[in-house]
Amino acid sequence: MRRHLRYLILLLILLFVAVNETVNEFRTTSWDRPLWVRVYAVNGDGRGTTDKYIDGLESRDFKPIEEFINREAQRHGVSIDAIQIEYDGRLQSHPPQPPSGQNIAENIWWSLKFRAWAMRRAWSSDNDVGDIELFVSYYDTATTQSLRHSIGLQRGLIALINAFADPAYSGSNQVVIAHELMHTLGARDKYDARSMPLHPQGFAEPFNRPRYPQARAEIMGGRIPLSPGEARMPESLGEVVVGIYTAAEVNWPVDVQ
Repeated sequence: MRRHLRYLILLLILLFVAVNETVNEFRTTSWDRPLWVRVYAVNGDGRGTTDKYIDGLESRDFKPIEEFINREAQRHGVSIDAIQIEYDGRLQSHPPQPPSGQNIAENIWWSLKFRAWAMRRAWSSDNDVGDIELFVSYYDTATTQSLRHSIGLQRGLIALINAFADPAYSGSNQVVIAHELMHTLGARDKYDARSMPLHPQGFAEPFNRPRYPQARAEIMGGRIPLSPGEARMPESLGEVVVGIYTAAEVNWPVDVQ
C-alpha cells in the first residue's frame, strides 16, 4: 500500500510538471508581452582567470542578444519587444553536465536532473525567477580550445551554454547564447552532422541566385555558407538573422510575401 502511494505521489508530481511546462510553453510563444530572460555566469573550469573575466561582466555584455531578438521579432511581425534580458551575476552552484555520448536514456535522465536542479535553485533563491533562465559556463582559452555542445531546453525554459572567458570571443559567445535561447522557444537546429547549414531552412537568404556565398548566417543554421562544402562561424550577431522557418517555429507571425 505504501509503495503504491509513493507511485501515486510521483505520478501526480510528474503530471503537475508536465501541465505546468505545457502552459509555460504556450505562454512564452503567445508574444503578448516581453519575456523576461535571466542570465547567470558559472566558472566552468575553476580557474582564477575565468573568475576575473566573470567579475568584469555587466548587463551591457548581453544587450546585443536582446537587441538582436527584438529586431528580428519585429522584422517578422511581432509588435512588441519580444524579450528583456537581465544579467544576474555569478552562481556558485554548478548545473549538472550532460553526458558525452549519444545515449538517449542518459540524455533524458540528464534533462530531468538539469530541470530539477534549476527548479531547486529557483525555489531557494531570494530573487524573482525569469520566464527563461540561461546558465552560461565560462572557460579559460589558455586551457580550453574547444567547448562541449551547449543545450537549450524548451521543456523547462532553461539552457546550459558553454562560452569562452575571453573578450575576443564576446561576439561569438553572443551568437551561441542567442542560438540556445531560440531553442528554449521551440526552434530546431538547421545544420547537418558536419555542422553545414541545411538548405533552405538553415540559410539566411535561401533563394538567392547564385546560392553561394551567403553574407549572413541563419541563427539555427549556425554558420555562414560560403560554398557547398565550406561555411564559417559568424563573428557577431550583426552577421546573423532569424529565417522564416525558425520564425514559424517560435510562433512569430511570419509574412512569406
